[in-house]
Amino acid sequence: MEIRSNNKAKHRSQKIAFGLFRLLSLCIVLILFVILGFIIYKGIGAISWEFITSSPTDGMTGGGIWPAIVGTFYLMVGSALFAFPVGVMSGIYMNEYAPKGKLVRFIRVMTNNLSGIPSIVFGLFGMALFVNYMGFGDSILAGSLTLGLLCVPLVIRTTEEALKAIPDSMREGSRALGATKLQTIWHVILPMGMPNIITGLILALGRVSGETAPILFTCAAYFLPHLPASILDQCMALPYHLYVISTSGTDMEAQLPLAYGTALVLIMIILLVNLLANALRKYFEKRVKTN
Repeated sequence: MEIRSNNKAKHRSQKIAFGLFRLLSLCIVLILFVILGFIIYKGIGAISWEFITSSPTDGMTGGGIWPAIVGTFYLMVGSALFAFPVGVMSGIYMNEYAPKGKLVRFIRVMTNNLSGIPSIVFGLFGMALFVNYMGFGDSILAGSLTLGLLCVPLVIRTTEEALKAIPDSMREGSRALGATKLQTIWHVILPMGMPNIITGLILALGRVSGETAPILFTCAAYFLPHLPASILDQCMALPYHLYVISTSGTDMEAQLPLAYGTALVLIMIILLVNLLANALRKYFEKRVKTN
């Protein structure tokens, strides 16, 4: 009887714990839907083809956000071109080449510290290094490199964890067949870890797509109704544009609907990026299974 009562108590406490976890999860999802619903309700009225494809006019109180959309796309692509190779190669070195010891622990601690630095500090560093010292000026190149630095820690850790999840038997089998370590990494390890690596990259891009402070110091323009001609030009960007029309301007009541519309477009872009990440993940998973 005592054993049976103990089992009932354990099952009861387990049900209570699971119910609490389920309730917390539902609360998180509910908060997300409330935020999305509020943005959609406030911003859907401003969304139109003209709003998406035209430039801002009348002191930010009219027109659209096309230059900001293009500028955000340029910054995301530029940061990915910098962060992806640097972060992936660093993760490969830490997991495959570096001797397990103080060096790897030190690099890992520094990477964690780097990922915890506020984004405004990255902006000040990018302004000092890329804008002033290297002479890039306020440009897409300076902004992309600064945002790339912001992405690198997350890509490094994601790559390292993805490679750790691959069993050592795959490496040993490849080496037993005569492949070199580099061939093993390139043809066996990387394809198997690529789905998780791609996920890390997309998460990093989702973070930088909404950053305002780094681009404020390195590339963002207050009002630039034409598209940039080169990577050394300034550009508009959705996060900074949203900040500007929400906090300053000649007619705040006229700008507020545009601010909600801009926020909705930014959320939709992040959603599309995440959907693309899922499609790429499934593609690489199929390739790994077929090979």
